[in-house]
Amino acid sequence: MQQTIRSFVLRQGRLSNAQRRACETLLPRFGIPFGENRLDLDQVFGRPAPKILEIGFGMGESTATIATAHPENDYLGIEVHTPGVGSLLNQIEHLELTNLRIIQHDAVQVLEHMLPAECLHGIHIFFPDPWPKARHHKRRLIQPALVTHLCAHLMTGGYIHVATDWEDYAVQILQVLSQESQLANTATDYAPRPEYRPLTKFEQRGLKLGHGVWDLIFQRN
Repeated sequence: MQQTIRSFVLRQGRLSNAQRRACETLLPRFGIPFGENRLDLDQVFGRPAPKILEIGFGMGESTATIATAHPENDYLGIEVHTPGVGSLLNQIEHLELTNLRIIQHDAVQVLEHMLPAECLHGIHIFFPDPWPKARHHKRRLIQPALVTHLCAHLMTGGYIHVATDWEDYAVQILQVLSQESQLANTATDYAPRPEYRPLTKFEQRGLKLGHGVWDLIFQRN
């Protein structure tokens, strides 16, 4: 896979004292250092269970909510931004979650080096950066090469779930996912928001203002 593909652009926000403390004290417990050896995810979590990957979890509120509501699954979150990592670490500690781990690194490299083939039951990508200016669309995460790469790590019957609140990005995502021969749409175009994806505060505000949100859920053949 081409090294030019990146899953993020690094824009560090302000790091609070609580987030800094979490990164210093909790990341060694709940984080997985980047490395070039394939992970045994059952060994990482200490049990066999469905494994769900989330790319770009932001501040982690939805991630923690989903992991809390579904203790039968194990969740691996990837995020590069330190404030978000610290925020989710604090939530893991507060909620006493045992089914959530974090890798702070570029998701593309994690996929290439750390995740075995067909190890995932699902992949969540919620509200990736829309890069609204046309000249920046090439920076958008959902591109054909990445989707093909994601499919290599999905088991048969596994799913990719992307949500966005930018309509033109939703149209692009639908096109990219539809063109991937290994995937089939679970809906006609866009899917209803599934029960497991919680409404964020930002999303609730947008819906009240009449803004749309588009969920796309595709299954691996």
